Amino acid sequence: MTRLTESDYARAEQMLLPYRSRKVPAVRPQWQRGGARFRYRIADRHLLVDPAEGVRRPAFDHDRLAAALSTASGHPVQADALPLQQVEFDLPGRADDVVRFTAFEQRWEWSDGGGECVRVDDDAVAPGGIVSPDGRWVAFTRDGNVYVRNRDDGEEIALTDDAEPGHEYGSLPDPMSGRALMRAFGLAPFGFLTWSPDSTRILVHRLDQRGLPEQVLVESSPPGGGRPVEHRYRYPMPGDEAQATMTWNVIDVAERTIVRQQDDPATIVHPTALVYAWWTGEKGEAVHFLRAPRDARALELHRFDPGTGETTVLVRETGETRVDPTPQLGDPPMARVLDSGEILWWSQRDGWGHLYLYSADGSEVTQVTRGQWPVRSVLWVDEERRQLWFVAAGLVGDDPYLRQICRIGLDGSGFTRLTEDDLDHDATSPPEGGYLVDRASSVSVAPRSRVLGGDGQVLVELEAPGTEALAALGWSPPERFTATAADGRTLVYGLLWRPHGFDPERRYPIVEHIYGAPQVYRAGPGFDSPHSGEPEAFAALGFAVVAIDGRGTAGRSKAFGDHSYGNLADGALDDHIAAIRELGHRYPWLDTGRVGITGHSGGGYATARALLAHPDFFSVGVSVAGNHDPGFYLPMWAEQYHGDVSDEGKRAISTPAIAAGLTGKLLLIHGELDDNVHPYHTLRLVNALIDADRDVDLLIVPGGEHSLLLKMHHVQRRTWDYLVRHLHGTEPPVYRLAPLPLPPGSALGPAAP
Repeated sequence: MTRLTESDYARAEQMLLPYRSRKVPAVRPQWQRGGARFRYRIADRHLLVDPAEGVRRPAFDHDRLAAALSTASGHPVQADALPLQQVEFDLPGRADDVVRFTAFEQRWEWSDGGGECVRVDDDAVAPGGIVSPDGRWVAFTRDGNVYVRNRDDGEEIALTDDAEPGHEYGSLPDPMSGRALMRAFGLAPFGFLTWSPDSTRILVHRLDQRGLPEQVLVESSPPGGGRPVEHRYRYPMPGDEAQATMTWNVIDVAERTIVRQQDDPATIVHPTALVYAWWTGEKGEAVHFLRAPRDARALELHRFDPGTGETTVLVRETGETRVDPTPQLGDPPMARVLDSGEILWWSQRDGWGHLYLYSADGSEVTQVTRGQWPVRSVLWVDEERRQLWFVAAGLVGDDPYLRQICRIGLDGSGFTRLTEDDLDHDATSPPEGGYLVDRASSVSVAPRSRVLGGDGQVLVELEAPGTEALAALGWSPPERFTATAADGRTLVYGLLWRPHGFDPERRYPIVEHIYGAPQVYRAGPGFDSPHSGEPEAFAALGFAVVAIDGRGTAGRSKAFGDHSYGNLADGALDDHIAAIRELGHRYPWLDTGRVGITGHSGGGYATARALLAHPDFFSVGVSVAGNHDPGFYLPMWAEQYHGDVSDEGKRAISTPAIAAGLTGKLLLIHGELDDNVHPYHTLRLVNALIDADRDVDLLIVPGGEHSLLLKMHHVQRRTWDYLVRHLHGTEPPVYRLAPLPLPPGSALGPAAP
C-alpha cells in the first residue's frame, strides 16, 4: 500500500503544465513585419533575433527598464521579474527600439535610446483585436459587426451595421465559440478577421445560425448572486438538416464597401473551415479558401476575387472517407498558391500525406514528394530557386512520428534531409521564408532551439534548456515504447512514465492518460507532447503512466487513420489493452491487475467506454467533460469521422447504451456551463447507469465551462484523490492545489510564478 503525503502532492502540482513550462521554457517566435527578424520570450526575458546578422540579443535593456519603471511607477521592479503585459513592438512611425506595455494598470512606453519610462494614453490592443500589417489600425468585432480603430487618434469606425442575432460577421458557431469561458473573463467572444497585405481591406466570413435549434445551460451560482441564470445557444446535431452556413466578404476600410461571395453559402460543421482562407499576392490580389461538404469526402480549393465576389474552383479531390488538408485537424493547411499561379497541394491519395504541384491551368500534376512517410508541414517555398522546405515524419529509424527538416525541388528532384539526428524537429518559418526556427528535442532532451539557413547551417543559437529543475522534483523522462496492436501485426507507439522514486522490486498500479479521438495523435516523440504535465503529475503520485496512440489516430498513413472510420466508438481501446498487457510482460513491476484511466473531452468519452466496454481490464476511471453520446454532439464527429448517422449508427457510438457493463469505480466530472460538450452527455450516462442499477460518482462543477480553466485545480485534485483512493487503496493527504496560473504576460490574469 502506497501512502502519499502533502509533499508528494506538492511535487505533483509542480509537474502541471503552467509550472513545468517555466522550468523548461520553449521558444515561440513572434515575427516582425517583413519576417526578417523575430522576437521571443523566455520567462520574463524578451529577446530579439536577426538571422541575417547572426545576432540574438535582449529586445531592450531589462536592467535599465526595471530601474526606470520602478522610478516612474513607484513600485519596486526587478529585471528578472518584469511585470509586463500586452507588450507591443514594431510600432508604426516609431524607432525600432520603442516598446509599449501595460504594468500596474497603466500603459507605458520605453526605448533604450530615450532611457525613460513614460506613461502613454494609448490603449493596449484588447484581446481579440487584430492589428493591420502596417500597424495603423486595429480590427475587431462588436455585437456581430466589424469595426476598426485608428491607432493614431483612437477613432472607431463601424464597417458593417447589418449584423443581427444569429447572422454575424467573424463569429464562431456557438458550440465552438468559447462563450462561457469568455464570460468568465468578462470578455465577448473574439471575431476572426484577416487583413490584406497592404492593410486596406479585411477578409471576414459571415456566419448564419438563424433558425437553428437551441440548447439551454443554467448557471446555478452567478458571480453576483441571485437566482439561477439561463444561457441559450444554437446547437445543431448530427443528421439535422439545418446547420450553420457561411460566406466570405471583403471590406474596403477607406471606402467602407463590401464585396460578397457570389456562390452558395457553405455548410459549417466545424470552425476550421472559417480559418482555412488566406490572401495571396503582394497586395492581396486574390483570396483563396478551402471548402468541404458535410461528410468531408471531398475537398476543394477556391479562388475568390476580392473585386467582384466571383469564385472559381481550382482543385477538387474526392475520397471514400475524409479528405483532409492537414495531417492533424487544426494544423495550417498545406495548400499554397504560388506567384506563378501553380498550386502546391497536400494529399493522401497514394496512402500517405504527400505534396503535389498543379500547373496554373490545372492540366498537369507533379507528385513532388513520395515514399511511405508523410509530409507534416510546409515551411518555406522559394519560387526563384524552385525549391521548398518542409517537415516530414518517419524518415529516421523506426519511429513514424519523428520529424525531420527536408528540402526538395518543386519538380520532385534533389530531395535532401537537412537534419540527420534522432531528435524530433518541430520547425517553423516566417511567412516570407528565408530561414527556419528549429526546435529539436526528444522525450528526454528539452527543446534545443536554433535558426537554420536554407542549407541547414546554424545561423543563430537560441536556447538549450536543461531538465535539472524537473529532475530536482523527482521527474525522470518517459520511455518511448512500441507494442503490437490487437490485430497482432501493427506496431503502435506510446510513452511510459516511471513513478517518482522508482523501485523495480515494487509493483505499481497503472494510469492511462488518454485522449483517443481520431483527429490528432497523443504520444509524440518530442519533449512537449500534448497534455504534458498531467502524466508527470500522476507519476509523482506513485503511478506508472502510459499514453498510447492506437490505430485510427492521426499522423501516420491514410489506412492507419481510417481504422476509426465507421468505428468511432472503439477508439482502438483493444490496441491500448494489448499494449499495456505487453508492457506488463516486459516489466514485472507493472501491475496490470490495477489499471486506471482518465481523460478530458474526447479522453473523457474514451475513459467511460473503457470502464463500460472493458470492465475486466480497466477498474478505475475519471472521465472529465466527456461527449458520451456523440450522436447528439457536434455534427462533425459522427458525420465525418464515423460516417453513419442512422439510429443504429448513433447507438453504436453511444456510451449510455452500454451502461450495464460498469463494474469498476467511475467518477464523472462536468462543468454546468460546458457549451461545447453539453452536460447532458454526462447526465444521460448517469441516467442510464441508474437504470442499470450501477453505482457511479458524479461532480458537476458550478460555473465550469468545457476547459474548466478557472476550476481546474479542484478538478485535478479530485481526480488525483480518486485514483489514489481506488488504485493505491489508501486515503489521499489533505492538500489543496492553488488555482492554476495563466501564461506569463497574459492580459487575462496573473503570470505563473
